[in-house]
Amino acid sequence: MKSNFMTIHKAKESNAIFIYSAAVFLLWLKMCALYIWTFHINIQSIGQGFVLAATSLGSAAFFLGFGFLFRKSARTKAFFVIDLLLTGILFGNVLYYRFYIDFITVPVLLQFQNVGGLSQSTVELVKYYDIWMFLDLFLLIFFMKKKYSVTINLPLKKNFKKRHFLIITLVPLLFSMMLNSDFWNKSYDKELIVKSLGLYYYHVFDIFQYSKTSVNSVLADESEVGEISHYLKTKHKKTTPSDFHGIAEGKNVIVIFLESTQGFVIDKHVNNQEVTPFLNKLKDESLYFPNFYHQTAQGKTSDAEFIVDNSLYPLAGGSVFVRKPKNDFMATPEILKKYNYYSASFHGNDAQFWNRLTMYDSLGYDRFFSKEDYDVNEDNSINYGLKDIPFFEQSMPYLLSLPQPFYAKFLTLTNHFPFLLEPEDQFISELETEQGVVNRYFTTVRYEDEAIKSFFDQIKETDLYENSIFVLFGDHYGISKSYNDALSEVLGHEITVKDQVELQKVPLFIHIPGIEGEVIDTVGGQIDLRATIFDLLGVKDQHQAFSFGTSLLSKESDRLVVFRDGTFTTDQYIYTEGTCYSKELDKKVKRNKCSPYFTQVQNELNYSDKIIYGDLFRFFKK
Repeated sequence: MKSNFMTIHKAKESNAIFIYSAAVFLLWLKMCALYIWTFHINIQSIGQGFVLAATSLGSAAFFLGFGFLFRKSARTKAFFVIDLLLTGILFGNVLYYRFYIDFITVPVLLQFQNVGGLSQSTVELVKYYDIWMFLDLFLLIFFMKKKYSVTINLPLKKNFKKRHFLIITLVPLLFSMMLNSDFWNKSYDKELIVKSLGLYYYHVFDIFQYSKTSVNSVLADESEVGEISHYLKTKHKKTTPSDFHGIAEGKNVIVIFLESTQGFVIDKHVNNQEVTPFLNKLKDESLYFPNFYHQTAQGKTSDAEFIVDNSLYPLAGGSVFVRKPKNDFMATPEILKKYNYYSASFHGNDAQFWNRLTMYDSLGYDRFFSKEDYDVNEDNSINYGLKDIPFFEQSMPYLLSLPQPFYAKFLTLTNHFPFLLEPEDQFISELETEQGVVNRYFTTVRYEDEAIKSFFDQIKETDLYENSIFVLFGDHYGISKSYNDALSEVLGHEITVKDQVELQKVPLFIHIPGIEGEVIDTVGGQIDLRATIFDLLGVKDQHQAFSFGTSLLSKESDRLVVFRDGTFTTDQYIYTEGTCYSKELDKKVKRNKCSPYFTQVQNELNYSDKIIYGDLFRFFKK
């Protein structure tokens, strides 16, 4: 009797070890496949590939190993449940990456209640072939039903098992951390962290970083202000005055955020029709910047708002609007108050979307016109809110009622992923590539263009037009690299790694009635936009020591545009995915061409993070 019991006992343990080993192996294969085909991790050497494979195997073994904490009779079920949860994490990252080209962070999970998560966009992100990610779970179920049929003769000494478990799970991690110690100073580069630690250990690292940054404001003190202030003052000394300084002094400022609008749509024709006929005409009557880049991260439009109003970089994980809405800021509305400007924001969505109601109060806005101020119904709304044409029509009376001078910004909505629009609102027909997102994108951009035309037609009939300047710019990309195959078909060329950075260009128009149009080739980004507006208004930014941007109209020669992941571009070079490219030669060049900028890129991102996480403006204001 005792012998039979021991046989069954060993069979159960042997079967559990088999299920565990199979789950680890299959999960590891799945992770490796995603690194190659979905996340496109840039592996630059065999050593890097080996380290990523080893840390990924170790992390799968480690987390599935928690199943051994359960009693023997429940272990196989525990392994399955853990594997299901780990697969869910992978699938969540896949969906998120398809649109944001980024990995999920703790702040993203915590802010879903404020931003609505992926909501309407999720269906578009799910693909029929995603079922392959769950096939291993069905295989595990098959193995589990074949109870005790598999016997594995493994040493069962506890010390032996513990030693081997630690070797498999932790040694690759420790080796990688020594080999890639640079990621500690580049926590903004999430691909580098994933490449160094594997996806699951990346999430552990992210939790650690989130915990650390959460207490930074408590531990911060005035000593940190001096170092950052010195760096920025030194940077701004290189800036020379522009010929446009004060040309729009005292005028109203109307800023229009062109939702998801990328630079390639300007002057683009599809189906033998212009995608942006009005903006093309406006370009000839405005200061137009063809080398202007968005610099947003996971916060997308809210990041664009934050960058423009504060001349700081967005956070690598989550949105400042959600994570740090109670900070002290030196935002555009607050600075312009010293010049008697009234500030307002217009948006046809819920006031709490991206936590705007709370954040606007911290930024110093006097009035926020949100969904409750508009007549929104099924006929005039789609996707995320009020359609752009009725949005501008209903906003005009509010705009006319504002005290002058004012700073007013409009957030458009219709050209938002997944780019939905009823047939009666389409001014051009959809394309016919294999990707519906790409097909619809040009249709909603065309609608947005018509809405901008409608706005200008209305405001030209008022006294506001001559007494205002108009700043229109794309807030972030619309088509992610997940849709490059279809987009390359439309653009007529294959999209390379270097091209992917150039696709982050968004249009920027600064229209000043009475001033002739001009194309300004300056390389710049959204972080420079506030300084540019202040330059035109003749505003002396008294808080320039904490502004990272410089006027796009100044005669600064060596310009640098920094992206949140550590990618950067100048007028000559692009650095991305560990490789330096020459814009002029259109090819890879030696790394030393880009290396002179590495320290500045790291300083820009790290200092900006210190300001935000440490809430350092409270010390500067003193």
